[in-house]
Amino acid sequence: MKKSFRSIITPYLFLFPFLFFFILFFAYPVIYSIAISFMRYTSGSFQWVGIKNFSFLFSDDLFYKSLKNTFTILFLQVPLQTIFALIFAVCINNAFLKAKGLFRLFIFLPILIDTVSYSIVFGLLFNADSGFVNAILNTFGFPSLQWFNTGYLARLLIVLAVTWRWTGYNVIIILSGLQNINTELYEAAAIDGANSIRRFFAVTVPGVKQVLIFSIILSISGVLQLFTEPYLLTGGGPVNESLTVVQYLYNLAFVKYNFGVSSAGSYILAIIIGLVTVIQLKLTKDS
Repeated sequence: MKKSFRSIITPYLFLFPFLFFFILFFAYPVIYSIAISFMRYTSGSFQWVGIKNFSFLFSDDLFYKSLKNTFTILFLQVPLQTIFALIFAVCINNAFLKAKGLFRLFIFLPILIDTVSYSIVFGLLFNADSGFVNAILNTFGFPSLQWFNTGYLARLLIVLAVTWRWTGYNVIIILSGLQNINTELYEAAAIDGANSIRRFFAVTVPGVKQVLIFSIILSISGVLQLFTEPYLLTGGGPVNESLTVVQYLYNLAFVKYNFGVSSAGSYILAIIIGLVTVIQLKLTKDS
């Protein structure tokens, strides 16, 4: 039976709004930015320069420094956040804990706070002269720390800020995995004489392995794209000691107006994120 024109065109009409906005806000910007990565903006117009933008990045010491800073923050922040998230999730999942919903709400609240607002608050808390953290250190006889003027302390401050905000989000993810573990496994382990620590490593950790992998991949991707916290808290200082890759690319594009190099760098970053994810999945699969 021959289909009517209306029955043929109807599915495409339903798809049209999605395709329109997909092309307008995703496909076109991606294609345009790829083209820009091979161009240089001079005298109000773009000029083709080939791979010179990529060559500039690979010869720029500041690019490597921003990569080093980003991975330093990553290697500190992701394990710290994952450990805290797992511990909090196990505690909230405890059968004897009352008002679990309230605890889940409290642990998730930081993610609901505006990034700019909480970054400003962290800046005030860690202020060298009048900050609450240094006041506590002084109370116990320790000297004030120059959080914003010392390289490793500036990076540590970013680690603490990001961990505070995103731990609750990962707690909820891990908690969903914990609630899918069969309680009979814990009972069987207890009968075999396993204590609580042994049950944690023999039952809990393997039971949430896939959820942990998902959480870690999200965290790694997030840290590699970190911008707001270092931009607002430290400004990349002191002397670029806390400058992240995305902040470096931002400065290239919107401070130096070097859009071509910035676009090239964004695709290098995308490749790095993809490679890190693939390597992590490969290592996890092999183990």
